Amino acid sequence: MFRKILVCLDGSKLAEQIMPYAAEQAAHFDSSLVLFQVVSLASLPTPTGIESVPVAVPDVQLAEAEAAAKEYLEGLAVPLREKGIKVQCVAKIGHPAESIVSYAEEGKFDLVAIATHGRSGLKRLVFGSVADYVVRKSGRPILLIKPK
Repeated sequence: MFRKILVCLDGSKLAEQIMPYAAEQAAHFDSSLVLFQVVSLASLPTPTGIESVPVAVPDVQLAEAEAAAKEYLEGLAVPLREKGIKVQCVAKIGHPAESIVSYAEEGKFDLVAIATHGRSGLKRLVFGSVADYVVRKSGRPILLIKPK
């Protein structure tokens, strides 16, 4: 049923908690996984140290951040590949929520796997929810967990 599964990660241990669930689905359905991380421009260090200040980020810095994300994903892929799961790793630069939705659409993924960060109240209002955006906008089946 699920031939292609998009696994959304952000480099955090919370987000990684989706991995066993996605791996189980892949093993059950003989699916391929795409480990996907969006390098957010807001997460890159700025000269002032304040993340919300818009600044021009040098291409070199973007390339380094994208390469680091790809390396992180490749590290997560090793044990999956050892289990015989087909895994591809993709890192992109952009806005996480929108990038996930557009990549899922372009790639015609059958399932999007993502963990929430469990924010509520003011934190959710200020920082938003990538998972919530993906659920509302993707139009695809979603495997969603709230990490412990």
